[in-house]
Amino acid sequence: MKVIVSGGSGLNGSALVAGLAADGHKATVLSRAPERLRDLPTGGSAAAWDAKSAAQLAPLIAGVDAVVHLAGEGIADGRWSEERKRRIRDSRVDSSGAVATAFAAAEPRPDVLLQASAVGFYGPRGSEELTEESASGDDFLAGICREWEEASAAVEDLGVRRAVLRTGVVLARDGGALPKMLLPFRLFAGGPVGDGRQYMPWIHLADEVGAIRFLLDSPTASGPYNLTAPEPQTNRQFSRILGRVLRRPSFMPAPAFALKLALGEMSKILLEGQRALPRRLEEGGYSFRFPGLEAALRDLVG
Repeated sequence: MKVIVSGGSGLNGSALVAGLAADGHKATVLSRAPERLRDLPTGGSAAAWDAKSAAQLAPLIAGVDAVVHLAGEGIADGRWSEERKRRIRDSRVDSSGAVATAFAAAEPRPDVLLQASAVGFYGPRGSEELTEESASGDDFLAGICREWEEASAAVEDLGVRRAVLRTGVVLARDGGALPKMLLPFRLFAGGPVGDGRQYMPWIHLADEVGAIRFLLDSPTASGPYNLTAPEPQTNRQFSRILGRVLRRPSFMPAPAFALKLALGEMSKILLEGQRALPRRLEEGGYSFRFPGLEAALRDLVG
């Protein structure tokens, strides 16, 4: 299989490319600066794309089997100024629109597009169980996710199979949110964030990649999929389990007001959450390697 991966140098993309290459597939990472990608696996390659130009992208995807579009500026990489919010939105929506235009121009065009999104689509919903049939929220991140998903929908009119990846918090040993969570626990100062009642829709990196591979290989998989573990935990429960795995206390809360002062609007990522469930993945037959949090954390940090 020949697969193009945008955002292939990020946490999820690099793990996906490594897995594809290890299984003998040809995976090409799209990057603004492909010459800087030094650690591509055997069988992996890189090509230049500015994440804006459909004309530049169309010849790159012509003749490949699938495109996995993961590109987008990091949500939690800095305080949300109006300019930064614009960049977060544009990096997702404009690049996805360019992907759809490139599909229309490519000959022969790929059969499959996997489009990144996030469980932020649902907005903050407390303890409500959220499946792929649940309505979208109305906050900043939910609005971006709606536009993000809609921007590439036109490929379906071309006969392309499109699946949307509504990903939760990806837990990994060497990147993402987990290493940042570990430091206070290792300093004996770990605990819940805010009141701790907000749900964390987590997923182990192995299952994030496994689910993407599953959707690539499933000929009838289309539409939205929640890429989250089947056992979401509240932030307080997550802290208790992490403390148990690390053999550290987990009772020192991070006050909500302090996070709001330090992070501004971006604090909503930590203080609000979604109880998202992977109903369509499970109904489709995907088997999670790490359905439970304690086993996932022991694999990563135990």
